[in-house]
Amino acid sequence: MRSWAGIIERYRPYLDLPEGASPVSLYEGNTPLIPLPPLASSLGALEFWVKFEGLNPTGSFKDRGMTTAVTEAAARGARAVICASTGNTAASAAAYAARAGLRCVVLLPAGNVAAGKLAGARAHGAEVIQIQGSFDRALDLVLELAERRPIQLVNSLNPYRLEGQKTAAFEICEALGSAPDWLTLPVGNAGNITAHWMGFRQFESEKGTGLPKLLGVQAEGAAPLVHGRAVPHPETIASAIRIGRPVRGEQALQAAGESGGRIVAVTDHAILAAQRDLARLGLWVEPASAAGLAGLRSEVEAGRLSLLGQRVVCVCTGHGLKDPVTDGELAPPIPADAGALEEALQA
Repeated sequence: MRSWAGIIERYRPYLDLPEGASPVSLYEGNTPLIPLPPLASSLGALEFWVKFEGLNPTGSFKDRGMTTAVTEAAARGARAVICASTGNTAASAAAYAARAGLRCVVLLPAGNVAAGKLAGARAHGAEVIQIQGSFDRALDLVLELAERRPIQLVNSLNPYRLEGQKTAAFEICEALGSAPDWLTLPVGNAGNITAHWMGFRQFESEKGTGLPKLLGVQAEGAAPLVHGRAVPHPETIASAIRIGRPVRGEQALQAAGESGGRIVAVTDHAILAAQRDLARLGLWVEPASAAGLAGLRSEVEAGRLSLLGQRVVCVCTGHGLKDPVTDGELAPPIPADAGALEEALQA
């Protein structure tokens, strides 16, 4: 008998779901909170932890929201779900729809989705449609279609997505015994930072676990919440947050402000450097997942933030296999003999 049955069974009293709805689950959640003392030391923090959401069933945090969204859709008798995606939502929606026996349709911006995410959506049997346009345009199209046809939207505009995603905050509080002082995470469509704040506030109200300050991080080329305007053609190597009009933008700004935190932007160079540093400590995350560390480091180095005596949690939202970006090329192959190997090791 498994001790973990997924977030719905674990946290059902805290979730707004239809009574009696049968969970559509892939045993998501219960992801590790990993201490990284070298980063705590370099940032001047008391403790530094990574909440590694890349260990969810489809490799990203999206599974938390998809189990609740698809559970609610199935409970209402839906036969199909639809989403627009930069990749992770597509893979997750496809997997949970397959689990529930539902049709799944995903719209993707052509040429802007990592191969690992596209492969996941197709493997689970989703009907994948690529459009000549951005994620934001794809979302406009699925919203129009969901209004005209009996097909359930499972993007983060769906409130049940946030119900599931807020459980990451519950797990953090339970693991640490209270909320951390700071929580940093990437911001794309802005549902995740909104959901985390919902979760922390709910646990504070019911269990007195305290509240963290939130640092949301966007890529400079896709930072509408930092610049105060939509970005028509967002550009960043961090494909998961390549979004110019976040649907939960106002809620994200409100969450960051209420917490005493903020939303900032960092360069792709800083994101890739943070991704490399996490990998050197054993955690391979997709580029967007490293944005939280990049933003935190930028604020500390600029003197805008002191972490002295603070406990910090960095949410890494997706596994490196979802969007495998690596530095440079492999060296040329060597002859298959011991002498060549010794020479290569001395180079």
